[in-house]
Amino acid sequence: MLLNERHSAASRPIRIIEVGPRDGLQNESDIVSTEDKVSFVNALSETGIGEIEVGSFVSPRAIPQLADSDEVFRKINRKPGVVYSVLVPNERGLERARQAAVNKIAIFTAASDSFTRRNINCTVSESIERFRPVVFGAKRDGITVRGYISTVTHCPFEGAVQPSQVLDVMRQWLDLGVDEISLGDTVGKAAPRDIQKLLDQIVPRIERSRLSLHLHDTCGMALANVLTAWTEYRIEAFDTSAGGLGGCPYAPGASGNVATEDVVYALKASGAVLSVDERKVIAAASEIGKVLNRPLSSRLSRVQTEQTAYEGAA
Repeated sequence: MLLNERHSAASRPIRIIEVGPRDGLQNESDIVSTEDKVSFVNALSETGIGEIEVGSFVSPRAIPQLADSDEVFRKINRKPGVVYSVLVPNERGLERARQAAVNKIAIFTAASDSFTRRNINCTVSESIERFRPVVFGAKRDGITVRGYISTVTHCPFEGAVQPSQVLDVMRQWLDLGVDEISLGDTVGKAAPRDIQKLLDQIVPRIERSRLSLHLHDTCGMALANVLTAWTEYRIEAFDTSAGGLGGCPYAPGASGNVATEDVVYALKASGAVLSVDERKVIAAASEIGKVLNRPLSSRLSRVQTEQTAYEGAA
């Protein structure tokens, strides 16, 4: 990137989409209480984050952890200026979203048929067609639609995924009327070279303001991938999870999402403009960590915990 382009990228604020309350918690086996979920969302609302994915309106049988998403939406304190979104699988989920007065819905597919079959028992093309009435209904009601594309670099069942596959799915989403696209490294195996290979194909074909990256940190490369996307391609939106919570029930071995506080710190240290206070994110992550009764994977949270312990012993 040329110097003037790098300066231009640094001057535009980064948009953080916090997915901890949905993607972060959905893989937890012990049910988190509604009250604790509400407290988690409320704490995240005070961090400066602009968007929070609060839950999912999928069948409670599919993901019991998120069965109370309607109640969570009723009880949270909605902070002006913060977008509160939800994942929906079908028209019934859209109706629940309407009743919950959500700002945005997210729909989902993948770049590999094998993953989509394991997830929702259909091919990629079939999954997109199923969402046609959902997108139509949301647009009619003025609800923004976000389209997830999982397995954009690697599939746990098919191996490497080609950028051409991702591009084809993105075009189908856009033709359907989806407002924005989230590209997911679901397995967490991508390295900067994979992200470069992908974004070389994607970025020329969509406005950057409509694009975000959703990275898992299985192989410890997520932060490097974030910085590559920002510095080299001017990507300005990232899906992250406080404390590094997360995983995927349909991707064996995948670890949590890249931690919100780690991404915020890394981007700020690299000159990016963010309104998010990473200290408040750490505090929110710490509280949900106590509920889950285990340490979180965030590097920044571990540093603060160790520093606090050291100061307490001194």
